[in-house]
Amino acid sequence: MKLPDKTLFFAIAIFLFAVLIILFPKDSLNAAKSGLHMWWNVVFPSLLPFFIVSELLIGYGVVRFIGVLLEPFMRPVFRVPGVGGFVWAMGMASGFPAGAKLTARLRQEEQITAIEAERLVSFTNSSNPLFIFAAVSIGFFQNEQIGLVLAASHYLSNICVGLIMRFYGRKREKILERRKKITFPSLKQAFFSLHEQLTKEQKPFGKMLGDAVIQSIQTLLMIGGFIILFSVFNKMLDMIHFTSFLGKLISHLFELLNIPSSLGGPFISGLFEITLGSQLTSAADSNLLHKVIIVSFILAFSGFSVQAQVASILAETDIRFQPFFYARILQGILSASIAYFLFKPLYLERPFSSRPIIPVFNREEALNWVTSLWNVLLEAGPFVTILALTLYLVLYFQRTVTKND
Repeated sequence: MKLPDKTLFFAIAIFLFAVLIILFPKDSLNAAKSGLHMWWNVVFPSLLPFFIVSELLIGYGVVRFIGVLLEPFMRPVFRVPGVGGFVWAMGMASGFPAGAKLTARLRQEEQITAIEAERLVSFTNSSNPLFIFAAVSIGFFQNEQIGLVLAASHYLSNICVGLIMRFYGRKREKILERRKKITFPSLKQAFFSLHEQLTKEQKPFGKMLGDAVIQSIQTLLMIGGFIILFSVFNKMLDMIHFTSFLGKLISHLFELLNIPSSLGGPFISGLFEITLGSQLTSAADSNLLHKVIIVSFILAFSGFSVQAQVASILAETDIRFQPFFYARILQGILSASIAYFLFKPLYLERPFSSRPIIPVFNREEALNWVTSLWNVLLEAGPFVTILALTLYLVLYFQRTVTKND
């Protein structure tokens, strides 16, 4: 029997990847440790509270309540239900891949259609402000003012993608859905939806909290596996000089755009993993404007590592991955373009360099607060991760024993 071309390709690729791990065991181990360190210290403790709280808010109908209030805004602007506003806010606050996780959850709850979910997931996955300002701007570039350019280009391009994706799938939607009447926010209707969800949900709080913890940690374990896998994969490509080879190819395109060829290698690394790509770009031999443009694209594209996480989450539903992938390319181009145009007004002219009119606002103290929060997360992260994993094992063991009894 003939194997499909895709199956044969993946089989060969996995085999070659295994061979490379055997050939470079020390480098593979160091790369895995690096990925584990990022997940252990930052990703797990920063995403866990958002995931648990989101599960509880969905279970108790609070998201439905918010959705009714935001319906008059989200429906005409982005052509998604009002609950999309909650997903959008949580996605920006917590970072990748929270938007995909919450979108898939709402789809499983049948609060949104498949088309609406594909629109929603395309613009609700973004990097959180803490990572942009603390890790990239201050940590990599050693320049806090760059964070303003990166954040503005990142979130503005995110909004642009949402506005463009509102036209996606119009032919697949029903006429009645297309002609939904837009009404003003109704507190009465919002409370009615909340009451309806509460009466339908019969689980006690303890059971719901336990489910939220278990589901959230299982998702984070999957995310950790992808981070470690792509960290090793990226290192193996570097060991066989495949990254530098692709970097040389892309450098020819960069020369046409007047971008230094030295950014080709970091750009290719960023296509696989945003943290490594941003770090290499910040250290490259190039002027600051071109570095900011490349990092803006990398953050918006989000890397194949994050995209693999999203694909795995969406695979549990009928939400297609292709629209999300095309939206990442579109956002990368938009983000890089916006960064180019905003670099002069937001960085060179430094609009916030002088003392602000409002005396209670101190930009330097605000940036110090962001840095302090990032440092606290790095220090307390391992403790939070160990505590959460211990709780997960206890809950999982208790439920296994209860089922067996």
